Amino acid sequence: MNGSPVSSDAGTRPVGPDPVGPVAPHPARVLGIDVGGTSMKAAFRSVGADGRLGAPEHTARRPTPAGPETADALGDFAADLIAAHGPVDAVGIGAPGIVDEVAGVAEFSVAPAWTNLPLRELVAARLGGIPVTLGHDVRLGGLAEGQLGAASGSRDYLFVALGTGVGGMLCLDGVPRLGPHHRAAEIGHVVVDPTDEPCGCGRRGCLENFASATAIASRYGSGVSAYEVSRLAAAGDARAVAVWSRAVEALAVALEGAITLLDLEVIVIGGGVAKAGEQLLAPLRAEIDARLTFQRPPRIVQAALGDEAAVAGAALIALDLLRPASPPSPSELAPHRTESEDLIS
Repeated sequence: MNGSPVSSDAGTRPVGPDPVGPVAPHPARVLGIDVGGTSMKAAFRSVGADGRLGAPEHTARRPTPAGPETADALGDFAADLIAAHGPVDAVGIGAPGIVDEVAGVAEFSVAPAWTNLPLRELVAARLGGIPVTLGHDVRLGGLAEGQLGAASGSRDYLFVALGTGVGGMLCLDGVPRLGPHHRAAEIGHVVVDPTDEPCGCGRRGCLENFASATAIASRYGSGVSAYEVSRLAAAGDARAVAVWSRAVEALAVALEGAITLLDLEVIVIGGGVAKAGEQLLAPLRAEIDARLTFQRPPRIVQAALGDEAAVAGAALIALDLLRPASPPSPSELAPHRTESEDLIS
């Protein structure tokens, strides 16, 4: 089952409507791990003859240590699980912050605190050469929602995670878009009100300053959580209603731009704030509908996989390592027209 660590296009293969196909070897088994700020979560999944993932097995959780020690702890976590529950053919890891999936490097994160950590290489060495791949945790959550969850069957969707911060994952024409600098869909740092207070990124009025769980709780004050703010708003508390409504409005502003630019089919809202369900989604749909003119509104739905989305996405990119390389598409083989040719044709 062992091979060399792989740095493929894992997680950038088509995701919809039903991405299945043979894997090698078969039968196969993968391990997905999500590294969070306070804990690491993992689950094994078997792979069927049709290339589909089975249900999660042997789920586990372990505290995340701070700083560079995370890599050693992550390697030990994976090794201990494999020793206890049997070998795997590939391992997928989801990490927060800024992640270079191609290089396998966790470039920056506040929690866990690291900078330019070669996470894939370090874990692969600890596991004795089992293929390992690395992805951004929010993008992996979006990947899982596209293949297994609320956006299943859609080829053009945006996944937005409203948690401690705000992140996103964009899929167009069935392909997750990372961007040339691995920063695509950072919707939390779209400016929705430039007159507002500074964001941690250095700009003012980012979406994350309004619609993250951290921001909602902070704007209400009194030491309550974002979930408690949602309950208070539902009960008619005036301050909670104002904070909640401002979060919805800010999210609608950011999503209006995405809809106009991308003509999306589905927007999936995940993360802890999305647990409010229709209390969030119903006014969000109404706010977006009121803002759109010629655009067609997408379906706006709650994420289906909840807190397990990133673990499932990590298993999916591990599975990608076992698939044969995809041949180039006809469009990739065709000569590319230049911009000037397009303008004069």
